[in-house]
Parts: sequence; structure tokens; C-alpha cells
Amino acid sequence: MAQISKSEEVLFAREQEVDNYTEQLPEIVTEKYLIFSSDSLMYGIKAEQVKDIITDYTITYVPHVPNYVKGVINLRGQIVPIVDIRLRLGKPDQNNFCGIVVDVEGSMVGILVDMVEQMVDVPLDAILPVPTSTSQAMVSGMCTLPDGNTMLELDCELLLHD
Repeated sequence: MAQISKSEEVLFAREQEVDNYTEQLPEIVTEKYLIFSSDSLMYGIKAEQVKDIITDYTITYVPHVPNYVKGVINLRGQIVPIVDIRLRLGKPDQNNFCGIVVDVEGSMVGILVDMVEQMVDVPLDAILPVPTSTSQAMVSGMCTLPDGNTMLELDCELLLHD
């Protein structure tokens, strides 16, 4: 039987050592987010809240609602209010034809956005709290995406509350 030198021993891990190493790796818990842009900022919504992405729907005007509620649409027989995220965040109006329908507290709400970007996995421990101010009251966290951009996590439950 050939003798193995100490330098050769280091090059090859024993099966038991490999098992010990893989057991020590921490599991990274991630959550899927749909990333969209509005007013040159990147926002994220938890994928579990997203029900549909819509384009080219006729929005019916509704009187006596806040200015950020553009109206309602009929989405497969369900009436869905449409919120312009730019106006809701106090930004200037822009004609947006792309929307994201989300489930907010059991109700469907459409959000007009500049552009839907992508779906990404975000490590939960990467989302940091954000200092609240009046312009960022609907942002519950932020993180750096793999492409280097910063994502602001949108708190959809605050969309319809003043």
C-alpha cells in the first residue's frame, strides 16, 4: 500500500470532513420581490402580494376620491381601484400605462408605475429599516440589489390610508 504524504492529505478532504463542512453552512432565507421603477427610484413589492401586471386598460374616473386615485378598472369582472404611485408619493404626474395589481388586506388594488423591471430573490437579512419621513412613509425597508441598485420596499397596506 502506498504511503500518502502530508501535503497530499491536505488536497483531498475525507467524506466525514465534507459532511461536517456542509452542515455548518448557514441557510440564507430569501423572499421574491417584483421590482418596478417610479420617478427614477426602484421599488419592490413582495411577490406573494402581486396578482397581475396590466397594460392598456381603460381607467374609469371616479369623483370625490383623493387625487392619487386615478379611477377604477374592470379586471375579469372585479372592480379594482387604480392608484398612481407618483401622485401618492407627492411626485409630478406622468402618463403611465403599466400597472401592478396587488392584494392589500384582502382587496385588490392597482398601482400605476413607470416600468416593471424584474423579479429577484432578496435575502431577508439584507432588508434594512428606513428612517421615516413624510415622503417615504410608505417605504418599510431598503436593500442593495445584486446589480448594485437600491430597492425601496413598498408597504402596500399604506397605499389607501392617509
